[in-house]
Amino acid sequence: MLTCRRIQVHRWQITVKQKMLPQILWKLLKIQVTKKEKLADQVMQNPQVLAALQERLDNTSHTPSSYIETLPKAVKRRIDALKQLQVQCAHIEAKFYEEVHDLERKYAALYEPLFDKRREFITGEAEPTDAESEWHSENEEEEKLAGDLKNKVVIEEREAAATEEANPKGIPDFWYTIFRNVDMLSELVQEYDEPILKHLQDIKVKFSEPGQPMSFSLEFHFGPNDYFTNSVLTKTYKMKSEPDKTDPFSFEGPEIVDCEGCSIDWKKGKNVTVKTIKKKQKHKGRGTVRTITKQVPNDSFFNFFNPIKVSGDGESLDEDSEFTLATDFEIGHFFRERIVPRAVLYFTGEAIEDDDNFEEGEEGEEEELEGEEEGEEEEDTESEPKKGIEKQWWEN
Repeated sequence: MLTCRRIQVHRWQITVKQKMLPQILWKLLKIQVTKKEKLADQVMQNPQVLAALQERLDNTSHTPSSYIETLPKAVKRRIDALKQLQVQCAHIEAKFYEEVHDLERKYAALYEPLFDKRREFITGEAEPTDAESEWHSENEEEEKLAGDLKNKVVIEEREAAATEEANPKGIPDFWYTIFRNVDMLSELVQEYDEPILKHLQDIKVKFSEPGQPMSFSLEFHFGPNDYFTNSVLTKTYKMKSEPDKTDPFSFEGPEIVDCEGCSIDWKKGKNVTVKTIKKKQKHKGRGTVRTITKQVPNDSFFNFFNPIKVSGDGESLDEDSEFTLATDFEIGHFFRERIVPRAVLYFTGEAIEDDDNFEEGEEGEEEELEGEEEGEEEEDTESEPKKGIEKQWWEN
């Protein structure tokens, strides 16, 4: 009987707990809800929190995409039609740049005789006439007065030096001096590159033939030297001038998409693009040590003719390779648009001064604009990113 009573009491306790459990859970839930409501009330009474929420709502409500979503369906349909027209405009723009390329080819033929004569003067194959060498500088009068005074003092020394020194042929180290003057190029040149670049006689730009894919080539003409047997080293840049099918609105003109170099026929022991190192190896079993020699890549300007190859299977390059390739494209563009057409001005440094002045002017304008904005409103501004090489080549 005692056992049965204990069982009944136990069952009664279980029944009571089962009935009380929902009430206990409901009270706990109610307490939690009450706490959250009180916390929410406290937060909403904080003016800083309210201001932040309002700013977020304002920014969200004024974005272009959110505005477009609120437009009627008929208006959205007309916007889609405008986008179709924009794609057609992009294709017409692509045709325009193809014709620009044809014009460049046409006028390159007109420049060629002048550049050939330039090469002859540089190498000493021809001597300019008095009429061809006549040039009036802006400060000619001041220079003349200073020169007259100087001549009176040193005329005897100059005459003696003229008899001793032979008249140099052409313009010595013309292209090598340009490499030294231009920071973008001098950064690529190593000390052991310099003797080779002194044999550089000319740089030419060649455009792709009509009907061929858009491209241009740089030709580096070298005189006989002790380093390689090539007389010409070439670098070809391939371009694309058509809107991307997946993103036609990103089209802003032709872009360089790939480049090809050439093989250099180095003479024995003269390859500056590699260096030989010695390395010790220890045999795991016998413990003997041997010294081996191996060739590893070496920094050199002449690596310019062995560029990174863009993968044709769509594989993406790593960040370092992408940067190297972008730099390569920029250098090729600079040779084509600046160095070759204006070589004498980069030799004398006048073009470099003009470039520096232009950059300083841009910076000054930015500072002035920032100063004006500061007085009106305090905001963090980001400078506009530099144009990529694909946006520059036709604008210079």
